[in-house]
Amino acid sequence: MNKILIVDDDEMIRMLYADELDEEGYDVFTIGDCTRVMAVIQEKRPDLIVMETKLGRYNGLDLLQDIRNKYHELPVILCTAYPAFKMDLKSIAADFYVVKSASLEELKGRIRMALRAGEPFQGATTFSGVQQMATH
Repeated sequence: MNKILIVDDDEMIRMLYADELDEEGYDVFTIGDCTRVMAVIQEKRPDLIVMETKLGRYNGLDLLQDIRNKYHELPVILCTAYPAFKMDLKSIAADFYVVKSASLEELKGRIRMALRAGEPFQGATTFSGVQQMATH
């Protein structure tokens, strides 16, 4: 079962995402305190993060950079009500960028895509963190 960390300062959003993603079969945990995100990642070892870009007084894009610096292969989906953040160069570090809407179908689709992208290709072997096609 894939573990997903939801990072959002809005408790209602955290509850909605947790309920919806739990129904999809994911092990979901949430956090609203942005100062503890790195510690939670270390402790819980999520397979994917869904994160808001505006986190109260914190900038989610700066947090994204911190995550990338330490956990560069951990998939991160930015999910925000502010589409202008997509133009910020820091946002390119995210695997996907989803604008919040009443339907979570796009977010769910991006989660499936991001988790599939993290799986090794069939017939591939990994050497020193680099995937190479197996030759037989």
